[in-house]
Amino acid sequence: MNDVLSFVVIGITTGSVYGLAAMGLVLTYKTSGIFNFAHGAIAAVAAFAYYELHVVRGLPRPVALAVAVVVVPPVIALVMERVTRGLAGSTPTTKIVATVGLQLALTMALVAHYGGSGLDFPAFLPTDTVELAGINVGVDQLISASVAAAGALGFFLFFRISPMGVKMRAVVDDPALLALCGTSAFTVRAWAWLIGCWFAAVSGVLLAPQIGLDALLLTLLVVQAYGAAAVGFFSSLPLTYAGGLLIGVLAALATKVVSQSEVLSGLPPALPFLVLFAVLLLAGRGRLLEVGEHRSAPPSPPLMSRTAARVVAVAAVAVAVAVPFLAGTKLPVYSTALVFVLVFSSLHLLVRTSGQVSLAHAALVAVGASAFSHLAVGAGLPWAVAVVLAGAVAVPVGVLVAVPAIRLSGLYLALATFGLGLLLEKVVYGSTWMFGATGTLPATRPALLAGDTAFYYVLLAAAVAGSLLAATIGRSRLGRLLRAMADSPTTLSTLGLGVNVTRVTVFAISAFIAGIAGALHASQGQSATSVPFTSYASLTWLAILVLCSGLRSAAPVAAAVGLVVVPAYITNATVVAWQPVLFGLGALAVAIREAQAAGRRGGEAGTATPAASRAGERLGSEGPAAQRLRVAAATGARRAEPGPARVRLGAGLTRGASR
Repeated sequence: MNDVLSFVVIGITTGSVYGLAAMGLVLTYKTSGIFNFAHGAIAAVAAFAYYELHVVRGLPRPVALAVAVVVVPPVIALVMERVTRGLAGSTPTTKIVATVGLQLALTMALVAHYGGSGLDFPAFLPTDTVELAGINVGVDQLISASVAAAGALGFFLFFRISPMGVKMRAVVDDPALLALCGTSAFTVRAWAWLIGCWFAAVSGVLLAPQIGLDALLLTLLVVQAYGAAAVGFFSSLPLTYAGGLLIGVLAALATKVVSQSEVLSGLPPALPFLVLFAVLLLAGRGRLLEVGEHRSAPPSPPLMSRTAARVVAVAAVAVAVAVPFLAGTKLPVYSTALVFVLVFSSLHLLVRTSGQVSLAHAALVAVGASAFSHLAVGAGLPWAVAVVLAGAVAVPVGVLVAVPAIRLSGLYLALATFGLGLLLEKVVYGSTWMFGATGTLPATRPALLAGDTAFYYVLLAAAVAGSLLAATIGRSRLGRLLRAMADSPTTLSTLGLGVNVTRVTVFAISAFIAGIAGALHASQGQSATSVPFTSYASLTWLAILVLCSGLRSAAPVAAAVGLVVVPAYITNATVVAWQPVLFGLGALAVAIREAQAAGRRGGEAGTATPAASRAGERLGSEGPAAQRLRVAAATGARRAEPGPARVRLGAGLTRGASR
């Protein structure tokens, strides 16, 4: 019994911190309409700020702690408010890409500067123990839980009683009415960002002594607050904090239960993402309403015309044919780049053509890589058969990823796929039916084409075939359906066309291409490993693809070159380490550019012709059909509305989900 209580105490300690971080996340989302994927990165920045000042610079512990939790959050909040101000009315996809890019930039900057291995984080709380209910409890655990609980309770009272709390609730319900009362919505949102960043910073500093100072791990731990936010339906602050406690206790108890199981050893850290995926999949549609205004202005024009993109693609193939005669010892680098042309082609089909954002794409490639090893080496199947079957094995996983897309879109689809990708990474990657405990499996090449040069041309043929398949789909009836779905799913349903079938179809095709890419990646390296296919890889791939999205059909080639080829020719290791930071900042810049372009051209949206705005041309922006539908619906609603209902301001943030 005492053993169980000790795990419960650990769960309450970490769960309180999760709940505190999740409350800040929900607050900023509800007041700004921006779900901050960079919330965990902010926590990591605060923890590293304390480490830099106290350990590296030698400042006294109280001074370093004060700077980390008092000075750093306002600076980050100011940056976040300025960055997200122009995103408030943009498309959901633009908002997702912006904060994903920011998370990638912040986290990878910490990794580039401090290294990828964990650092010792000096404890700043007493490490003595006291006996409570027959078990020894650390004083640091009591203080951490008390600080988190006090912060949550104090903020709840502030939200209910103080004038600024009332204004925060009002900006959720009706920012226009708040402006008429003489209060700037920007000021209120700035305060919300300040509190949200402060909660994230405190969470990072409280968690770092328990796990050490690892930018990726610390960011991931705070990302577990997504599960707590899901319990509160991304709306209710009390339910969100309770969700943090629940997840913390369940994860701690799961650690005890699965300690003897090799298969389930990854379940405890993945439990929050299991909760996230389950809530998003099972919650009623009325509980999961996206917050904020979504502007439907046409996207900015691509950087090159279709003809120019085709010329670039043909020129790229011509250059690729000559690569074996020019590359020398770097030929394997170009072979890997050809594999990633397939990867980006499959992701391009989702993001550009259909306007769907999937943050689990690396998991699909990983499934193809492991399946190929089991089929080609384990079962002894011919190489070509194993490659095709590896793509087929990835299709059911792609359909599983598509299940949330049947009932969700935009932000919640991205969250569901991100949670599913992390769940697969933590629980399934290490199982015997994927990569096993070692994380590496053997792989083979075709017997007659096993040489580097011969196999390079095999990969070139596969990359060209995959690119042509994606381009053919884009020009086919299915491609028109996908673009129409990105433009307006409601219009598509009104015409009697199956939106759900279309969504599942595009995910299945994308998964098939990604699975083949995984098989070819394993064959190229002659080993299948889980190392390149982490959840952060999915974020990086999305960021660099968005960065190249203005190049139309040439975007997958440019993305592959930027990810694989360019770093191979940079001899400075520091520059290579900072490359993912540039990808993240580039994706953020593209998203801001899209939002600004939408704002400038919003007045022209009603008169734009279909040719002027292809659905989902860059980041999934809605086209003219969706704009006309929205205007008609809004006009009808205004005519039918008898009068304003009396609704208590901010009820969604203090008692259950939003209206």
